[in-house]
Amino acid sequence: MKILDAQDKEMMTVRKIERDGNVLVIRGKIFGAMPMVAKLTPGEARAALKLLDFKTVLFLLTLLFRKS
Repeated sequence: MKILDAQDKEMMTVRKIERDGNVLVIRGKIFGAMPMVAKLTPGEARAALKLLDFKTVLFLLTLLFRKS
């Protein structure tokens, strides 16, 4: 999976998403060179959900079924 910036340039390549206890671990490379491990805790996941409005939640639910 690739995460792009506003100019559609590759910002991060995600290699693996896995669970480590109660934490979600995301492994990848930033800008194609620098390895990175990011951790998402339950509290931070709840904080992220508070940033979403209803329209964005609906969009996320349909995102997987849309064409690229």
